[in-house]
Amino acid sequence: MMNYSSRPPEEPAVHAQDLTVVRGPRTVLRGLDFTVPRGRITGLLGPSGCGKSTLMRAVVGTQAKVTGTLDVLGSPAGHPALRTRIGYVTQAPSVYDDLTVRQNLDYFAAVLDPGRAAADRRHENVTRAIADVDLTTHADALAGNLSGGQRSRVSLAVALLGTPELLVLDEPTVGLDPVLRRDLWQLFHTIAAERGATLLISSHVMDEAERCHRLLLMRAGEILADDTPEALRTRTGSDTVEDAFLRLVDEAIATGRTQETTQETTKETTR
Repeated sequence: MMNYSSRPPEEPAVHAQDLTVVRGPRTVLRGLDFTVPRGRITGLLGPSGCGKSTLMRAVVGTQAKVTGTLDVLGSPAGHPALRTRIGYVTQAPSVYDDLTVRQNLDYFAAVLDPGRAAADRRHENVTRAIADVDLTTHADALAGNLSGGQRSRVSLAVALLGTPELLVLDEPTVGLDPVLRRDLWQLFHTIAAERGATLLISSHVMDEAERCHRLLLMRAGEILADDTPEALRTRTGSDTVEDAFLRLVDEAIATGRTQETTQETTKETTR
């Protein structure tokens, strides 16, 4: 059973204390304590199977069997009041292949902001979201005819409808070419800097860590570090975040902090 304490508005966008998720006989997340600062990009990095997707589902309120404290934008995770304040993009594109890009966004906009009186506002939000992800020239193309990267951008556009305060993006750049990855990261920084939104972005690609303001480094359902890229490099005496991560893993193994083997952490059942 989750427990909560009231927090003032200036508190972080996400605050977790002793956050634990158990799936069957397996503990997927192990007593996590962390914060996600408002208006910044926080990277959630770690190998496939370490629990990143489970943590993100907990933040957006779709994960079952969560215990501990998890406050999001000042409310308990999953609270109905958060539905229009959070944008969530899963790894698999969530679009209808038999609808055009604009029709997909029109549909989701109507779900988020129903009623005839909101028609003009929905149209503006849809047009803006399509432009944000650079799909204006493909607005009338069927989603099923788009490339994988373009379909991923449609999912991102859906998440941007209504200008959410918190964007939770699960490996949004996986499988994309370097140019598109660069363009998306530029968009993420624009959203944080110009709109004041908070972004929580997961990845297993360590070079993307350098693009984040803050990092949560995960392994085997545990958080090894919660700090800025520069502080992590300095703390471990490393030239890159990847080297810093490997040093932290070695330290954790040496001190017995982690409870899973390398083989176990790669199992997709922990995702």
